[in-house]
Amino acid sequence: MLKVNIAGVPWQNPVTTASGTFSARDSGEFYDISGLGAMTVKGISAEPWTGNPAPRVAETYGGMLNAIGLQNPGIEYFLKEEMPYLKSFSVPVIVNIAGKTIEDYCQVAERLEESAADMLELNISCPNIKEGGIGFGTSPAMAAQVTKAVRAVTKKPLIVKLTPNVTDITEIARAVEAAGADALSLINTLLGMKIDVRQAKIVLANGMGGFSGPAVKPVAVRMVYQVRRAVKLPIIGMGGIATGEDAAEFLMAGADAVAVGTAALVDPTAPLRVRDELEQFMKEKGYPDIRSLQDALS
Repeated sequence: MLKVNIAGVPWQNPVTTASGTFSARDSGEFYDISGLGAMTVKGISAEPWTGNPAPRVAETYGGMLNAIGLQNPGIEYFLKEEMPYLKSFSVPVIVNIAGKTIEDYCQVAERLEESAADMLELNISCPNIKEGGIGFGTSPAMAAQVTKAVRAVTKKPLIVKLTPNVTDITEIARAVEAAGADALSLINTLLGMKIDVRQAKIVLANGMGGFSGPAVKPVAVRMVYQVRRAVKLPIIGMGGIATGEDAAEFLMAGADAVAVGTAALVDPTAPLRVRDELEQFMKEKGYPDIRSLQDALS
């Protein structure tokens, strides 16, 4: 009932984790990781990144802000210390790639090409330092350029993660499809800010951060709906998913799979709970498979 195939990779169900919100070692203390459709790990860069200064997380209405800054130990540590553990589960491993230059992205992709990673997810929300810090994903030309460069160094299925902080997300989607992407994931976080009015102080040390959680879901559903009608690629939908019916909404909008992120920070078992609730919803409403759910609006 729940099986899907994303860019040639079979998943036992359509639920994965959102990059930056999941640790197999930590989450595995709360549920059986093998129950996921796929696992998406935190962004990995060519060299270790220390991330942004604290405070870098803030709770807000309907969600949270984060300015972690993609803190990670780098690709060599990841391959040596984390990948063997991840591959001990019978679940596809999706590795999110971060970089500040196209060369950074390619370096990580080249190392992962030799690894047991099943799929790569390109985080094009990263700032291109060679272009003054503008995000790769905010320009169709730049998004296509980094996608094409990474495509040239890997044969693994390539997912491109789209930022919502653009005027027309379908332009970016079409650009990366033409540049060789095998699938898309969306949305990444919205740009937000919080001010402590009693102290007259911006809460996050970085000033602004990524806004995620239930409040972003209507925006995410709308963007998935638009992108589905713009490209033919598989779509992994995300943004505020906390229940099985949330997942069903994304699938009806045109997603082929979903990712659970912020909800898992509140309830570590959220990904499997969403899976179970989605299955129950489908049984109650008479949907025999994911395709029938996707076709519900047509």
